[in-house]
Amino acid sequence: MTKTETFSPEETFRLGQKIGEQARPGELYTLIGDLGAGKTVLTQGIARGLGIEEPVSSPTFTIVQVYEEGRMPFYHFDVYRIGDVEEMEEIGYEDYFYGQGITLIEWANLIEEILPKHYREIRIEKDLERGFDYRRITVSEVAG
Repeated sequence: MTKTETFSPEETFRLGQKIGEQARPGELYTLIGDLGAGKTVLTQGIARGLGIEEPVSSPTFTIVQVYEEGRMPFYHFDVYRIGDVEEMEEIGYEDYFYGQGITLIEWANLIEEILPKHYREIRIEKDLERGFDYRRITVSEVAG
């Protein structure tokens, strides 16, 4: 488990970039954080670390966004609006989760029953007492 403190969106972006640079094909990350915690900024950094230059935004209404211009495919899920796991099956989630790219899932707690046994959880927490832009970002291994 690693804990990192960031004090600006730029620092959060750079942490994401580092994660993207170290990512390996087949890895799955879950991204947990309140609205406005910095999930999109971190995700944009991960994409840049993968060599993706195109704009990255949260796929809230499309559920999954696929980026293929980097050194490996990047599958970005936002399952906030998922009604049930059957919707993930309709998308063919297994092709992404067990594919040759990196998968990042926002709001993954809503689909816990279909997550693989092994993944990395990224948790972003705010602490307004430490400042408006302060974030505590914890990356931990999950093995079921």
